[in-house]
Amino acid sequence: MTLSTPGPTLGVVGGGQLGRMLSEAASPLGIDVVVLDPTPRAPATPVATDHIVADFDDEAAIREVAERADVLTYEIELADEGALATIEAETGTPVHPKPSTLATIADKFEQKQAFADAGIPVPEFRAVDGEQSARDALDELGTPAMLKARRGGYDGRGNVLVEDHSEVAEALDAVAGPAMIEEFVDFERELAVMACQGDGERDTFPVTETIHEDEILRETVAPARTCAETRDQAADVAERVLDVLDGRGVFGVETFETSEGEILLNEVAPRPHNSGHWTIEGAITSQFEQHARAVTGRPLGATDLRATTVSANVLGAGESRPATLLGVDDVLAAPGVALHWYGKGEVRPLRKMGHLTTVDDAGMEPDLALDRIRHHRDSLSFE
Repeated sequence: MTLSTPGPTLGVVGGGQLGRMLSEAASPLGIDVVVLDPTPRAPATPVATDHIVADFDDEAAIREVAERADVLTYEIELADEGALATIEAETGTPVHPKPSTLATIADKFEQKQAFADAGIPVPEFRAVDGEQSARDALDELGTPAMLKARRGGYDGRGNVLVEDHSEVAEALDAVAGPAMIEEFVDFERELAVMACQGDGERDTFPVTETIHEDEILRETVAPARTCAETRDQAADVAERVLDVLDGRGVFGVETFETSEGEILLNEVAPRPHNSGHWTIEGAITSQFEQHARAVTGRPLGATDLRATTVSANVLGAGESRPATLLGVDDVLAAPGVALHWYGKGEVRPLRKMGHLTTVDDAGMEPDLALDRIRHHRDSLSFE
């Protein structure tokens, strides 16, 4: 493959934090990035080549991006899979991962069913269409259980813990749409694997431990603080996930490690994922560079871990207001700590505003490295 000026153009449906970091990673590869996002000054705007302001399901706008691009991808599951399929067929611009993959992933019940049909271990689940079917599902799966919106939920939104039958009606109202019930998993820890599918190539990044609170990802530890056998099981599940999905790219594979040592697949994102942000400093190739390589048909990069790496999300707190981060100089003065600011104009409670990462070249124990990154994260505040 040769490089020329101008280079290839990658169209991205979504110009949020992932689009920003994807644009940053694509540029050194000679790839221009055009993003589509409804926010006038989306986070990707300062680093992308161009930004088309339009809704994620605006077919005319997606077509415009496709006609300007050599390949089209997406950084958010709110992209319209039907429109992507039509535009791919009519313009000839390939979409990766394929729209059929997005269709499978976008509906959580269909996603779980596809993986269960492939023999991948998943928690028990049932589709529900009202109070009676929800109560029947609880009778089968037991309580507590998780009621999940089939479409649109993320960062804990659309998920409701149901303790007993009396909470069913309120939970269904909260989900407000098609839903499923999933058995509650008594897990030891949550593990994530960034799986990569290129042009005839596959690979996985090292298995990562993900630490959540209120279903929001707070910190990651790579490699995960579990035994090698369990990490191998999680990587194997991620490889099997790729058998079900079509198209090139990076896929975030979230799993549970149960107290019995079993790996159960939780959910899959057909794109770079928050649980893989640590790879920017912690791996030979970042998940964002890998996605740009994969979707444009270039060779995959090495996924090796540089050293124990921990990352912590910077989350919004307090009232919604213009985003001004305090304490930045002290964090930047800390040896080995990297700050990634997403450029979002407004801070809101629990909104992901950035993240910190440290790579422990000195052989520090993961627990100490985690304490260190938490200390620096907690020293930041919003004006």
